[in-house]
Amino acid sequence: MRARALFLLATVLSFAVSAPAQAAETVWSGLVMANNVAEPAPIPAELNRLEGTLKQLFGYNQFQIIGQSRKSLKSGEEDWLATSKYFALHVDSKAAARSSYLLNLQLFQEEKLLLETDANLSKSSPLVIKGPQVGDGVLVLLLVIE
Repeated sequence: MRARALFLLATVLSFAVSAPAQAAETVWSGLVMANNVAEPAPIPAELNRLEGTLKQLFGYNQFQIIGQSRKSLKSGEEDWLATSKYFALHVDSKAAARSSYLLNLQLFQEEKLLLETDANLSKSSPLVIKGPQVGDGVLVLLLVIE
């Protein structure tokens, strides 16, 4: 009886050890300049699936990526930085729960903190955040699970 219990326990443990971990997901983070121009450049490939949403939300006809980053999330506790010449977006992932991540976002203009907020990111709900007015346009922060 004891041998049978040990065999059963060993079998259960072997399945637990060999079970695949949750697949890593990649998050694309972008700093995007939105403005209106007479002849807009084609929208970057990274923004294709959000083109309609961006145009509707912001009313601009051109969206240019000025900084970006891709991060593979394995534990859900990673942090990363998307940077451009003047702006930086620091992202700190606090927790993961079934493809949903709690993020702490900090937007810097050079060394000055402009924005800090917590947000949830999931595959079904990318983050689209209006940033500061820059020249004749606006900075847009985008985070998307690819």
